Amino acid sequence: MIRIFNVLEAQASILKRMAWDEFPVPASILARLETLFGERISPEEAVRRILADVRRDGDQAIIEWTKRIDGVELTSIVVSAQDRRAAYDQVHPQIVDALQLSAQRIEAFHRRQPNLSWIYNNEQGTLGQLVRPIKRVGVYAPGGGAPLPSSVLMTAIPARVAGTPFIAVISPPQRDTGLPHPTILVAADIVGAQAVYCAGGAQAIGALAYGSQSVQQVDKICGPGSLFTTLAKRQVYGVVGIDGLPGPTETLVIADESADPELAAADLLAQAEHDVLASAILFTPSRSLAKAVQASVAQQVETLSRAEVIAQSLEHNSGIVITKDLDEAFDLANEYAPEHLCLLVNNPWQYIDRVQNAGGVFLGETSFEVLGDYVAGPSHTMPTGGTARFASPVNVNDFIKITSLVALNETGFRAIGAAAEIIAEEEKLTAHASAVKHRRKRI
Repeated sequence: MIRIFNVLEAQASILKRMAWDEFPVPASILARLETLFGERISPEEAVRRILADVRRDGDQAIIEWTKRIDGVELTSIVVSAQDRRAAYDQVHPQIVDALQLSAQRIEAFHRRQPNLSWIYNNEQGTLGQLVRPIKRVGVYAPGGGAPLPSSVLMTAIPARVAGTPFIAVISPPQRDTGLPHPTILVAADIVGAQAVYCAGGAQAIGALAYGSQSVQQVDKICGPGSLFTTLAKRQVYGVVGIDGLPGPTETLVIADESADPELAAADLLAQAEHDVLASAILFTPSRSLAKAVQASVAQQVETLSRAEVIAQSLEHNSGIVITKDLDEAFDLANEYAPEHLCLLVNNPWQYIDRVQNAGGVFLGETSFEVLGDYVAGPSHTMPTGGTARFASPVNVNDFIKITSLVALNETGFRAIGAAAEIIAEEEKLTAHASAVKHRRKRI
């Protein structure tokens, strides 16, 4: 059952932010690490050792850690073109069609995003910016029991639109085939990946970051994953770029008395089924709606396949919050800075200016967050854990670099040279000041 809170109760519990690396590590994971390493170590230390092995030994380490962790003995880290083509025979044509539709919409959306170089000329010379794509991007695609082909599309297509010439997809092997899940292979083909690799977890991130005999080193790594994948991305940051450190997924719904309680409940449940740490929260000033949503959640959850996961998410990280009015709801939402903000209110467009912090905003009952997960167009890889205060969804700008262009003439130098010399001397950087003085003598 999802609980109903007042604002103070919610602020002390479900709205209280916790950094992604502050969540307690389950005892089962610690026990597993002890079995793998022969001693009790933290996930951070485990990742550090795996990355060091991959950096030193390349393919040998990737194969060895895949065998030890996943129980799969790889015959090849590189997925052949033949295996990629054969994946289509294992995926229902309706799924292929849906993925292709999603890819078309994602590409169309991101092609509207401006990312052009510019140059400005005046009497002092020229200034500008040169926009260049990141050369090599690696996309991590989780495997296991719930592969995420949509994440491949949502990450790789903005990179392709940006002009990235080399996109690699890496995903864990299945036990029965030793290959990534066929839907991942189909998604990789749809996005035009230049390479597909078979590995998961920290060893996959290490392979992309450092390269190996089989894996080409990339410049940026993107994509969701487990605790170990996220820890690995943090540890290799600086060697390569990363898209961020995703935490548990979250949805915040703001609803008024006009909302359909059954649909509001369905949206909360859709979020809660991701995993036990997912957060599904409703803000509403209507106590009657809150009660109706609570009842509908209890009724609908009985029909869902992931009811146990949903129950834990609803119990620990989710809830319905009674606010004084919609103004208070938006104030709290901006403070919480959710990954997804869903507006089930009368005339939602009138509230757009109230939204300051959110990864994505979904307006109305026919524009719900699940559509954004798959086929709406914007990338579903959005900032979590309150990072929407300063971060954005994955987009074309994540895959470009900006190089500043400076071409001042003598007029420009005369206009600003003295100021540069003064600041250099204030900072006690005499060589800087001298570089200005030498030119002032010549001009």
